[in-house]
Amino acid sequence: MKNCQNKWVRAAIPALLLHCSIGTVYCWSIFSQEIADFIGFSKGATEWAFSFAIFFLGMSAAFLGNVVEKDIHKSSLIASITFALGMAGTGFFIWYGGQHKGSILALLGIYVSYGFIMGIGLGTGYLSPVKTLMLWFQDKKGLATGLAVAGFGAAKAIASPIMQALLDNLGEGSIYKMFFILAAVYFVMMFVGHLLLAKPADWHEPQKKEAGQGILATIKTRPITNYIGIWLMFYINITCGLALISQEKMIVKCIGLAGAVGIISTVSAIFNAGGRLGFSAWADHLKDRNTVYKIIFIISIALTAIVMLTGGIKNGEGNTLLIVLVLALIFMVNAGYGGGYSNVPTLLSDHYGMSSISALHGITLSAWAFAGLTGNQVATYIVNHSGEWKDVHGVSVNPVGYQNVLYLTLVLYIVALVLSVVFVKPFKQDAK
Repeated sequence: MKNCQNKWVRAAIPALLLHCSIGTVYCWSIFSQEIADFIGFSKGATEWAFSFAIFFLGMSAAFLGNVVEKDIHKSSLIASITFALGMAGTGFFIWYGGQHKGSILALLGIYVSYGFIMGIGLGTGYLSPVKTLMLWFQDKKGLATGLAVAGFGAAKAIASPIMQALLDNLGEGSIYKMFFILAAVYFVMMFVGHLLLAKPADWHEPQKKEAGQGILATIKTRPITNYIGIWLMFYINITCGLALISQEKMIVKCIGLAGAVGIISTVSAIFNAGGRLGFSAWADHLKDRNTVYKIIFIISIALTAIVMLTGGIKNGEGNTLLIVLVLALIFMVNAGYGGGYSNVPTLLSDHYGMSSISALHGITLSAWAFAGLTGNQVATYIVNHSGEWKDVHGVSVNPVGYQNVLYLTLVLYIVALVLSVVFVKPFKQDAK
């Protein structure tokens, strides 16, 4: 009974506290326009803060993975401090920008605070509980990591209405106060998670690795193409997910559901979180976890192709069948996007063992960093340089441009499926 309690108190609960806090990075779109107006810059300029946050999430995970490997208490404390500090710093520079409209210092301060400082908290906070969960739940690794990573995905759905309520009640021109409040709340949540987080008492980290047992040597225990395949299919899945998700609101408006954007956004977040938990839990019962990626890519290819062939986005308004198809694509891409995240650490542990999983997982998250810079930016470029803008119920949209994004994602999903089948071979049971 004590061991059962420890699983939840020492692993699951602190993981949720950490991931439900840092997952609110995805709430940026809720207030990005208001921040842009308040500091006197375009929305496009402020959007880079989010892109930098995702980039430094991946890069801090890659470079600090060894710190997480050696000491989860140090890494989770770093995460708590830097995430809260970055949130508070963002609030300060928003306030400064409000006092000095158009100040480049305010914009750069937001980039540094929300992008770089918070990015360090995101990367270390994301990694810190993952290995601990897999050690406590060795028979249900996918379920355990899926539960925590689902917290990261569900954070937007949970925090969005709270943030909106804060914005509504703090009064006009007080958006910076929200960041100060959130910085305090999330620091408390993450610090409690930091205090609770602990590995099983019977697990002892190797103090001295044998010669040649560094990360590169670990990767080389299997054909190098195996790891390259995992990294690339992870990168592609995120890139395709961000490409579609970044245009999601406008696509919904294109098909005549402008009044339901908020509801559909919440449902998408639920699918994202459900995919993280569902696909990971399912993978626990499969002989090869890579099968989950094949399923994700096949579903994504099928739905993308159907919406392309039917012209669902540009012809969807007033057509119930096409609306259903477009929503099915949005929801399943969200689910696959989340499922791709949650299965990475367990797939890596199956192939390369547990001894260096935090460092290896951290390096692999560099794919997330580069996808954060390319996914939404490439989709925005396609929308801005193809198709034709028109007015739909008072909203300026580009249905053909959004439709054209699907040509890119279809090709990339096909490439990812080929990588999954050809490069990522079934793992060996004796992997160490």
